[in-house]
Amino acid sequence: MKRFKTLLLATALFIGMTSFMQAQSNVAHINTQELIQAMPEMMTAQAEIEKLGKTYEAEIKELATSLQNKMKQYDTEAPTQTDEENQKRVQEVQGLEQNIRSYQANAQKDLQQKEFDLLKPITEKAKAAIDKVAKAQGFQYVLDAATLIVADGKDLMADVKAELGI
Repeated sequence: MKRFKTLLLATALFIGMTSFMQAQSNVAHINTQELIQAMPEMMTAQAEIEKLGKTYEAEIKELATSLQNKMKQYDTEAPTQTDEENQKRVQEVQGLEQNIRSYQANAQKDLQQKEFDLLKPITEKAKAAIDKVAKAQGFQYVLDAATLIVADGKDLMADVKAELGI
């Protein structure tokens, strides 16, 4: 009876260790940020975002220059104008400043939306490739390597890059 209990305990420990070892082998990791940065679509998206940003920046600079010129003009003409006219000009300048700030906020919002719209399909494509490779290799869990302290599991980077053709 004692041998039976020992055999039963040994069998239970063996099964437990085997299950633990299988669980360990079902975990892989990949640095998704590095993967996304390596994708050609990302370079194209970044170039497009940068181009749009420069366009907005040039327009804002142009509006600011126009405002500065108008302010200089009004400052030089102020002594020859009536108080009522000068007050109208101050209000006009304040309105122009507000318009520039509003345009700047809208440009920032548009730029963020454009970035989101361009990056969403790229991240979805990367995730789909990671899912496909992980399933093909029998991994149940794939962790982002950027947040790992110790990464003993399989690194899927090379396999996912091959899947994406990069």
